[in-house]
Amino acid sequence: MKLKVDREADALYLRLDDSEIVESEEVSPGVVLDYNAANEVIGVELLHLSKRSSDLNLSALEFETV
Repeated sequence: MKLKVDREADALYLRLDDSEIVESEEVSPGVVLDYNAANEVIGVELLHLSKRSSDLNLSALEFETV
């Protein structure tokens, strides 16, 4: 799993595996899902990241496993 924050594009991308992306779909404004050949979600992109939260701190991302 990979998480990428692109400050220039103001976007966050979560990639679940390295399989080939065969289709992408914007499921709500600024939220794009990527699918593989088995129609499984393998990527999630959030656009306009800075507009989604007024107190977003991109230099302090946290990862939590429960």
